Amino acid sequence: MKLWPVVLLLCACSAVSSAQVGEISLNFGWAIMKDNILGIAADLSGTQYTINNGFNLAARMTLNTRRYMGHEFGYAYSRTKLGATGFSGDQELSTHQGFYDFLLYGLPEGSRIRPFLAGGAQFTTFVPPGANAAYGQGTTKYGGNFGGGVKLKISSLFLLRLDARDYVTTKPFSLINQSGALHQIEVTAGLGLMF
Repeated sequence: MKLWPVVLLLCACSAVSSAQVGEISLNFGWAIMKDNILGIAADLSGTQYTINNGFNLAARMTLNTRRYMGHEFGYAYSRTKLGATGFSGDQELSTHQGFYDFLLYGLPEGSRIRPFLAGGAQFTTFVPPGANAAYGQGTTKYGGNFGGGVKLKISSLFLLRLDARDYVTTKPFSLINQSGALHQIEVTAGLGLMF
């Protein structure tokens, strides 16, 4: 068996892969809800529901395939509050998001500081109090997102990042008098590992 075709193939693959830089990051921050009036209860009690701010945790995997472009896939978990008029105290409401974003960088690959713009699509599953996402007890909505951020390389392996994104979906739970879109604005900071 001749080894030169295998060696040639490995060299070609390593040349292509050296142009691609990957990152894995974990981000923490806030989920700020805008246009957050969800609607009125269907039982005509007049109870109006809102979704209120909470914390956000996001895991991201980024593939930078060109000097100024990249692709990002991720999962985000938010723990927010469900408010209702006439009731004291908000109840816990969790959201699960899967997303894809196209990244456009302001500086080329290899730069110590890299500002970027992001835009893409996501699904968001809203899980009401007492329900469980593992059993399919949530309402899933699809939408788009946009935003940006900056990455700061702190060593050959690690980077810090700041992100701000606006995730836009229709409003969940099929309540009466729903109108407009729900905006979940995510503001996070995190630590990434480059490979």
